[in-house]
Amino acid sequence: MLLRSPPRGAAIVEFALIVPFLVLLLVGLCDLGFGVYGSMQVQAAAEAGAQYASRNGWDTTNIAAAVTGATGASGISATPAPYQTCGCTNNNIFTQVGTPTNGSCSTLTCTPSGNPGLYASVSAQLLYQTMLPYPGLPTTLTLAGQAYRRLN
Repeated sequence: MLLRSPPRGAAIVEFALIVPFLVLLLVGLCDLGFGVYGSMQVQAAAEAGAQYASRNGWDTTNIAAAVTGATGASGISATPAPYQTCGCTNNNIFTQVGTPTNGSCSTLTCTPSGNPGLYASVSAQLLYQTMLPYPGLPTTLTLAGQAYRRLN
């Protein structure tokens, strides 16, 4: 019986063929993770601005400052600018019903019944640059967050 040695170098060739795909998969997963984390930061910033408005009163400059300073992420902006809106909640679903007149929503009504409340609408945005160009996706994505808090 003759013992044969295994072919040399086959594992190295197979490894060399697979590594680029594994690296590309790893970079894509990291890029996706950074994008999701950025999206969570943007939503948290919008929530912080809306919470500031409900606690400290209406001041667009300070609300925008609360949005930009809420997280450690740089590049978050309060875009579009915070504004007041009239809205109704029905089964925990918020619906805008109009614009306040002289800071009041008393001229509007909710469906099916009730009076709308005055809410702060706060938005936040972040431009996210992907690590690699992906087919079908732009290299720069706008991540956006929106939050509402009742003012009265």
